[in-house]
Amino acid sequence: MPGFELFGDLERKEVNDVLDNGVLMRYGFDGMRNGHWKAKELEEELQNSFKTNHVQLVSSGTAAVSVALASAGVGAGDEVIMPTFTFVASFEAIMMLGAIPVLVDIDDTLTLDPKAVENAITDKTKAVMIVQMCGSMGNMNALQKICTKHNLLFVEDACQAIGGSYEGKPLGSIADLGCFSFDFVKTITCGEGGAVITNNPEYYKNADHYSDHGHDHVGSDRGAETHPFLGYNFRISELHAAVGLAQVKRLPEFIAIQKKNYTILREAITGIPGVTFRKVPEGGEESYAFLNFFLPDLEVARKTSKALKSNGVDVCWNYYDNNWHYIRKWDHLKSQKSLFPLSSEMKQALENLKNKSFEQSDHYIGRNISCLIKLSWTDAEVKERASNMASSITKALES
Repeated sequence: MPGFELFGDLERKEVNDVLDNGVLMRYGFDGMRNGHWKAKELEEELQNSFKTNHVQLVSSGTAAVSVALASAGVGAGDEVIMPTFTFVASFEAIMMLGAIPVLVDIDDTLTLDPKAVENAITDKTKAVMIVQMCGSMGNMNALQKICTKHNLLFVEDACQAIGGSYEGKPLGSIADLGCFSFDFVKTITCGEGGAVITNNPEYYKNADHYSDHGHDHVGSDRGAETHPFLGYNFRISELHAAVGLAQVKRLPEFIAIQKKNYTILREAITGIPGVTFRKVPEGGEESYAFLNFFLPDLEVARKTSKALKSNGVDVCWNYYDNNWHYIRKWDHLKSQKSLFPLSSEMKQALENLKNKSFEQSDHYIGRNISCLIKLSWTDAEVKERASNMASSITKALES
């Protein structure tokens, strides 16, 4: 991770196909295309990769979440349960629909705690969205049971977890709807792009129309298409899709490299007293995009983070003080700093969030170090990194 590290001839070929025929938009202009439909081809490849019936490409992972929720009827005043550890796009995508993000604690999987989810359900709850941060999953069976029991929509934000699986199923394909990001720092990239996947034909049809201004995509004349309901512009371009088409064909190659590098690093720090690892639920396999481990407390984690950086070990983070990925620093959300007026219901929810504590989440995030696994490392670089990680962690624990 990320796929741009290994750009090559295949990506260039697919992009040049688009430039040669001159049609950069995914819809229409049939006569000019010379048979090139990169977005359609990518959707077909993703159907096979994700073992799903339907794929709708969109402009970003953020768009994927909004489109997925809208396609299932989530909107104004509905509550969507989500984790405290994610990227800000998660609550942005919910709020854009007028829905209300309800943040709850994570557990040692670094994703939703099923008990916290159950306790947060109200008569306004419409959906539960797990965010599979840093390449792994939560207790999917427990969360699915809760959603079934309460008749709630179950959504997977698998934007950081492409290539992971649970009980033999690709992450993103387990819930009612799955969301992916193909931005520049994801395991496969389009530059910018995303996808909604589902086995529900109604959700797929809605996502297809909604992401293109409500176009019904019936017939061969785009200008004659009808608009059965309101939609917006979340289209991907053919250029972006072309890059993704090349990249998805290389996904098994990327995952194999990630797993190899991950394993070397993990083995180097396994057995160091005070180091434990993120829990991967039984039946789950990570995407190996990140190595996540816990230290005894926040102080040691901060010392370790500094030691890693000073020892040349980059792309490792303690998210406790992070501006973008953990709730502690989301002051713009808590203080309702919006360019447009928010509904009274949303204002009240965010006001309550301002003074709410998440001690369980602090316990796990404060002690966690998350290390990105790069695809471009040489064998020598991985071994050197493993040695430096082990020595840095050991020194921090002893100081």
